[in-house]
Amino acid sequence: MLIGCPKEIKNHEYRVGLTVGSAAEYIHQGHQVMIEKGAGLGVGYSDDDYKAVGCKIIATADEIFQKADMIVKVKEPQAVEVKKLRKEQILYTYLHLAAEEALTNGLLASGCIGIAYETVTDRNGRLPLLAPMSEVAGRMSIQVAAHCLEKRQGGSGVLLGGVSGVLPAKVTVIGGGVSGTAAARMALGLGADVTIFDRNGERLSYLDDVFGPRLKTAYSTKGDLERAVQDSDVVVGAVLIPGAKAPKLVTRAMLKTMRRGSVLVDIAIDQGGCFETSKPTSHQDPIYEVDGIIHYCVTNMPGAVARTSAHALNNATLPFGLAIAKKGWKQALKDDKHLLNGLNVALGKVTYKAVADQFGLPLVDPMSLL
Repeated sequence: MLIGCPKEIKNHEYRVGLTVGSAAEYIHQGHQVMIEKGAGLGVGYSDDDYKAVGCKIIATADEIFQKADMIVKVKEPQAVEVKKLRKEQILYTYLHLAAEEALTNGLLASGCIGIAYETVTDRNGRLPLLAPMSEVAGRMSIQVAAHCLEKRQGGSGVLLGGVSGVLPAKVTVIGGGVSGTAAARMALGLGADVTIFDRNGERLSYLDDVFGPRLKTAYSTKGDLERAVQDSDVVVGAVLIPGAKAPKLVTRAMLKTMRRGSVLVDIAIDQGGCFETSKPTSHQDPIYEVDGIIHYCVTNMPGAVARTSAHALNNATLPFGLAIAKKGWKQALKDDKHLLNGLNVALGKVTYKAVADQFGLPLVDPMSLL
């Protein structure tokens, strides 16, 4: 199979769909790999590094989209890229379609095969291709929150971990999954007073076992969450419903109860965000203020730590990508029900229920297309 990896063009997105090591593995298994010129520079790979393992360096993204059987990316295709996709071309990347109606319609019109990293599952029902970036985003959320609390950023001027004789910041994490757990771990490490909310009793018990009394856990009810938000210096939104739009759990009315200069970090923004006042931002212009509360809602947080993120992502995506390249998309999906869960759109049809439900589109059984 001819594999194409274009340079990412989303604002301040430095990750790359294929590291040199991943590209070498595709070539070792008999495939051809095209890399757009400069695609790996953001993670420290030169064009010569890719050439050394047998990749062909291509001057423009246009040529890659024209020729490749499978496009391997990191972020969802931008509007200019969607127009380049063609019927039956495999697109293997993050999609987050439930929050992007225009993108969904564009992919349907193209007739491409859209396999979304974020909905591929494993035998335990987890999301192995989303997990590494969720962990990065969770850890980053506390770094950026600490920065946003500084007065120069409009924050309240609270040091996250406090100092001798001064209480630390109060951090509320909504969601006890991979990103929420990573956020809690980082906040605890910096000395903050941390409470994590979830509705899964087993998950809360697990978090209690792992962190002990340092971490406060709470079953998420509307009243308890409202009181926690009111008292928080930082609220991290880490709610995930696989493939679906995130629920709005923090309302604008709740913001009015918070201390001015408190910070909201919305990790769920890729799926629409879990704060009513959330709107997507970029690394170039990451924060805004609503009712005196600082919002950080960057849609590609891991792009800021591109080298770590790209390697972690490739570790997870490579085995599935190799299966698609070896068998073709139909056979690969027939053979692996977990990879089949990654199929969101194909041949102009929606094959993922949460996306169909979000936009009122007909749902097609993916097996009928195989």
